[in-house]
Amino acid sequence: MFMRALFTSARLAAFATLFAFLVIVFGAFVRLSNAGLSCPDWPTCYGKATWPGHEQEIARANEAFPDRPFETHKAWREQVHRMLAGTLGMLVLALALVAVWRRRALVLMLLAAAVAAAIGVFLYVKGAHAASATLSGIAILLPLVAAARLDRAPAWRVAVVAFAVVVFQAMLGMWTVTLLLKPVVVMGHLLGGLLTFSLLAYVALALAHPRAPDAAQRRLKAMVVVALVLLSLQIALGGWTSANYAALACGMDFPRCAGSWWPSPDFREGFVLWRGIGVNYEGGVLDGAARAAIHIAHRIGALVVFGHVLATAVLAWRRGLRANATAVALLLCTQVALGIANVKLLLPLPLATAHNAGAALLLFSLIALLVRVQGTAKD
Repeated sequence: MFMRALFTSARLAAFATLFAFLVIVFGAFVRLSNAGLSCPDWPTCYGKATWPGHEQEIARANEAFPDRPFETHKAWREQVHRMLAGTLGMLVLALALVAVWRRRALVLMLLAAAVAAAIGVFLYVKGAHAASATLSGIAILLPLVAAARLDRAPAWRVAVVAFAVVVFQAMLGMWTVTLLLKPVVVMGHLLGGLLTFSLLAYVALALAHPRAPDAAQRRLKAMVVVALVLLSLQIALGGWTSANYAALACGMDFPRCAGSWWPSPDFREGFVLWRGIGVNYEGGVLDGAARAAIHIAHRIGALVVFGHVLATAVLAWRRGLRANATAVALLLCTQVALGIANVKLLLPLPLATAHNAGAALLLFSLIALLVRVQGTAKD
């Protein structure tokens, strides 16, 4: 029975969720330590499955990539992150197969998607980029079709969709390197990771079968959904801030920015999403006014999110969901405190990484609240 549904699907979903959180946090550490281009090729690192270790290998790496000298302390971070992401992909595939194992046609569809994705990577390495993109597109489409045809509770369909997201996330990881840290791709990669985490969290929580909500609690659903949308937009703003190296655009000033309440920000220039191909965005290309605009937008977004999410937590408390409300409120306040501390302390790596982890945990707490107020359908 498919290895006893892989030692119970709920445990597999919970482990995959925890592993996705690890990948997100480690990915933030890689990005914030400026190691995002430390392996100039993909999916190998200077042509190796791991990274160069011996002097001869390092010499050959530097000869092959003269514009990107090998740095051990950065390269291992990037390649380990890729390995962790690949492991997560296998976990998500296993969970998706558990979801469809009763339907042989859907199992074959998911296995075909996995094979297409693997061949796509091989073709990309060989330089057949068009064929690789076609197979990757098929690998994304097949799980979506399988999810639409699956006749089970919503959580199972979400598990299958998560596999399609993971395949697309792998493509974003490739583009992050090949397009030289293009901000819109870096932001998309961050959002893709958090979307994968969110889908897995929803599956894990839904499979736990919490007790059914009462009528008053169900009426909270719309407010929780809005909170999730606002938080997602704020996370996107945070990703845009990080990708454009705008986290310190206001210096150490808070709540003011660079000694002023409104330091002539250039929002038009700051939010140009596409600037062409071939530009190396490492270190950022925007001027101070554009970066200040991005930073200020992130602060304004934080105020909006704080107000709505706190109101949601208060209402949840009043309607008997005290554990969920407490978790949301505490994580919300912690996240705001981390954001302020990052400005005042000039973005120390541990705090900056913790700020990314805090965003994921706050997202998780709201998803848990959503599952709690809508209940789950048993399968």
